[in-house]
Amino acid sequence: MDLNTIWFILIIALLTGYAILDGFDFGVGILHLFHKTDEERRISINSIGPLWDGNEVWLVVGGGALFAAFPEVYATVFSGFYNAFILLLMMLIFRGVAIEFRSKRESPKWRKGWDIFFSAGSLGAALLFGIAFGNLARGVPLDEKKNIISGFIDLLNPYSILVGLTAVSLLTLHGAIFLIMKTQGEMRERISRQIKKLIFVFISLYVITTIATFIYQPHLLEVFKNNIWLGIIPIATLLLVLNLPREIHFKREFKAFLSSSGTIALLISLVAIGLFPDLVYSNPNPQNSLNIYNSASSKGTLSIMLIIACIGAPLVMSYTIAVYWIFRGKTKLDKNSY
Repeated sequence: MDLNTIWFILIIALLTGYAILDGFDFGVGILHLFHKTDEERRISINSIGPLWDGNEVWLVVGGGALFAAFPEVYATVFSGFYNAFILLLMMLIFRGVAIEFRSKRESPKWRKGWDIFFSAGSLGAALLFGIAFGNLARGVPLDEKKNIISGFIDLLNPYSILVGLTAVSLLTLHGAIFLIMKTQGEMRERISRQIKKLIFVFISLYVITTIATFIYQPHLLEVFKNNIWLGIIPIATLLLVLNLPREIHFKREFKAFLSSSGTIALLISLVAIGLFPDLVYSNPNPQNSLNIYNSASSKGTLSIMLIIACIGAPLVMSYTIAVYWIFRGKTKLDKNSY
């Protein structure tokens, strides 16, 4: 395995970690307005209060790794998706500000306004990430200079929107499972009852998206045609989702959370395997695609950065594990809560 492939795997791993960790933040935010009382909404926010900003470190690290290892991909994606990234940044800012500002005043109107910002930012961010992911899977038009030649409106194509809606449904389900882990009593029971509906919505969109991929994105299926054994991945994904109601029924919330996390990881790996060795697939001109070789930094840079990654990645992992361990258990409100 060469350095280029190692960095491809590392970046996918970092982005998968971000999708799993910040994904349940988005899900909690999407569900936020469905809670009945101010106390329940405070519990919802405080369940992710110590975690959400640390989760976003994974996005920063993933972006930094992409810039270091594949600078042409970084330049192409961030310039081509510039308007989408600005909109995404606004959504992330709204979420963070809403979490911090919501409890600064007792006014119901004040809190209601920030609740809307929190939910809208979470929903918008999840949808935009899904649309971006759908466009990368579908392919974007690149010219000979590796520049994206489509506009923001072109990114809102039917397939990418479908992937975006599938991402929203999955992250909402992921967030609901996290809330079950962190809540108790009536709130927990009500969220548990919502799980079946969320699973039905996700499976329906997952099946439709899979069919659309088979019909409209044949380039993603080539590697699976040549390696039939890879078919176990979509089967394993479906089994993990179907396992969720069972784990919830037996009050094994952590195992349910692992199942939803595994679902996210497998779906991302499916697309990554289908695209490899491309990072940005050019559609309709595949010869213009950016892959792990024609967009990579020099071998010296990849080697040095790999050493740095081997030092830094365990630190990020250690920090993440420590924070989750310290704030484990059910969420309880006190005078220091949001």
